[in-house]
Amino acid sequence: MPTASASVAPADAPVPQKGLHPLPEPVKGAVITVSDRCVSGEREDVSGPLAARLLRKHDVLVDAVKVVPDGVEPVRAAIEEAIAAGARVVLTTGGTGVTPRDLTPEATAPLLAVRLEGVEAQIRAYGLTQTPLSSLSRGLVGVTGRDADGVLVVNAPGSRGGVKDTIAVVGPLVPHVLEQLGGGDH
Repeated sequence: MPTASASVAPADAPVPQKGLHPLPEPVKGAVITVSDRCVSGEREDVSGPLAARLLRKHDVLVDAVKVVPDGVEPVRAAIEEAIAAGARVVLTTGGTGVTPRDLTPEATAPLLAVRLEGVEAQIRAYGLTQTPLSSLSRGLVGVTGRDADGVLVVNAPGSRGGVKDTIAVVGPLVPHVLEQLGGGDH
C-alpha cells in the first residue's frame, strides 16, 4: 500500500494565496475624459485630473488628460493614440451610462482581446456600497492582448465618485495584470 508523501497537505489545510504587490517601476498611463460638455467648455473636467492623481498613487504616470467628445470614433481613436504612445494603462472617464451619447463601452469593446468581467463586477459592487447609481455604469475592463504588449483598458464613470471607486478596485490589480501580460505566473 502506498504511503502519503510528506509534501501532500491535508484537505482542510489553508491554501496560500498570492498577494498584491506594487509595480517594480512606474508605468506610463493615459486618462481620457469623454464629455461633449467638457470639450465645448460648458463644464470643467474634474474627473480626468482626479483619475490621473489617483493612478499616480499606483505608479501609473499620466502626463496630461485628453478630453474628447462622446461618440464611438473619437473615443476609439483616443484609446488607440494612447496605446501607440506607449501607455500600459488607459483609463477613460465618462460615457458609460445609458444616454444616447454614452458610447464609451461600444468604442472600447473592439479593442479588447480579453474582458475582465470579474473586475467589472467588482467595480460595480464596490460602487454600490457608495451609491445605488453604480449599477447603471456599463464600463468595461480588459486587455488589448495576452502578451507583453497588452494594455489594460478601463472605462470609469464620469463622476468623481465613479472614478474613485474604479481606481480603488483597479489600482491595486495593475501590477498583477501587467505581470501576467509579461509572462508572469498567476
